[in-house]
Amino acid sequence: MEILERAQFATETSRGPEFSINNLLEHASTIAGNISNHTLAGIGISCGGPLDSTKGVIQSPPNLPGWDNVPIAKLIRDEYDVPVSLQNDANACALAEWKYGAGKGTKNMIFLTFGTGLGAGLILDGKLYSGTNGMAGEIGHIRIAETGPVGYGKAGSLEGFCSGAGLAQLARTIVKEKLEKGERVTFCENVDQLEHITAKELAEAATNGDQTAFEIFKISAKYLGLGLSLLIDLFNPERIVIGSNYARNPDLFSPILHKIIEQEALPKSSQVCEIVPAALGDQVGDYASLTVAMLGE
Repeated sequence: MEILERAQFATETSRGPEFSINNLLEHASTIAGNISNHTLAGIGISCGGPLDSTKGVIQSPPNLPGWDNVPIAKLIRDEYDVPVSLQNDANACALAEWKYGAGKGTKNMIFLTFGTGLGAGLILDGKLYSGTNGMAGEIGHIRIAETGPVGYGKAGSLEGFCSGAGLAQLARTIVKEKLEKGERVTFCENVDQLEHITAKELAEAATNGDQTAFEIFKISAKYLGLGLSLLIDLFNPERIVIGSNYARNPDLFSPILHKIIEQEALPKSSQVCEIVPAALGDQVGDYASLTVAMLGE
């Protein structure tokens, strides 16, 4: 697959879905016009859920306020008169990594987003498995501890421990306790900076030897290992591909993660499963939408 041209722009969610869709159509028309030697055959859309991929409807995703039952596939199909396919971002990225990235050549693969949130895309027996109504793979919603950072509106969920937002929450709790005891934290000098802590800053601090940041990643790695053990026992995959925060910092997770899997997962299943970082990097969104369009998922 070759990406001939791309456009990137802010969604500006505060201006509502109509503004964003018009902006999207304008950019798409410009790209289609610039690629004069090719015919538009189909369009793929990758979007955070919940959504109805069969009907092509976006159903109030938390990161898209105001997008309530938006028939995005029909709106775009009416404009371009080509097939339009919609898929949630975890499934779309799973398809992309399976076809062109770290999951290439596998029959049973799981992709984990590990970005702002945590979701999974399941490739089982050589095809995408999305469940009865498209809700399969919501691994982040599983409560993995009685208390802890909040993800999916649930304290102690796997997303709470294993997402960019969850890492920041975990850091704020731990760092606040240390600062109140008079301990020094290199990446946060006072309580006024707590709300500005990011997963990126944490990773940089941990890589540079900050023990507090390193301890936070150890906690996340422990719960990620527990979550992966569940997936390994349930689905017996040959490869689990993890994106975003894990892909950028695999060494901060791997030692503890593999130790937990060795303790928790069935040996016969864990021995045939590789845990690898995603390969498509910042282009995964481009490949995701294109793969959805090509496969008609």
